[in-house]
Amino acid sequence: MQHDLAGKVALVTGGSRGIGAAVARALAGAGADVAITYLSSRQAAEAVAGELRATGVRARAIQADQADPAVAAAVVREVAGEFGRLDILVNNAAVAVLGPVDSPAPDDAALDRQLRVNYTSIVAAIRAAARMLPEGGRIINIGSGVATRTGAAGVADHAGTKAALAGFTRGAARDLAPRGITVNLLQTGLVATQLNTGEGSAAPRLIASVPLGRMGRPEEIAAGVLFLASPAASYVTGATLDIDGGYGA
Repeated sequence: MQHDLAGKVALVTGGSRGIGAAVARALAGAGADVAITYLSSRQAAEAVAGELRATGVRARAIQADQADPAVAAAVVREVAGEFGRLDILVNNAAVAVLGPVDSPAPDDAALDRQLRVNYTSIVAAIRAAARMLPEGGRIINIGSGVATRTGAAGVADHAGTKAALAGFTRGAARDLAPRGITVNLLQTGLVATQLNTGEGSAAPRLIASVPLGRMGRPEEIAAGVLFLASPAASYVTGATLDIDGGYGA
């Protein structure tokens, strides 16, 4: 299977740790130059960028608040300008704000930020990238299985942002197909990241709902992204790839 990305430039949002860092490593391992964004974990992001450069590719960590659509779009333009092109956009940055819809005191500010990070800013980044991606360009959105199967109470708002992203992905795929640009969605299940393994996380209690009986590894998600970014996926667009251990089955 072809995974040669030499000469390509990729932008991975939220690339300082977890799935984003694994995706950045996979793309760099295939020869792509990679820019990653981070919000506050500068040391971790610079460490990832240094690791990528050690493999012989160009890499840069960019501080950016993905909750601001204008910033999200500007980062796309900045990467294309600095690296000379943009071929692959991986929208990975996301937040999860949980709580029942009948909560007596919802955190409206956090819910609004979640919508902007998980949907509005991704749309802005895609619109910016669509103006500069060449034929054969790739847009890969990292979503969640909760878009199609919530599986637990308290995830309505989070699931709504992910379902909106799924719909936009399919529409964007239609719009950009005539230019040879593919747009796909990768929906994850429970993945062993800091978010899901930290104290207070509900993820360990949900493993019983996963047929394979375990959390996924970030590298397993990255393998799916690498496929969608590669020449091997040239006839795949508007698709949803579930890497969830059977959670959605």
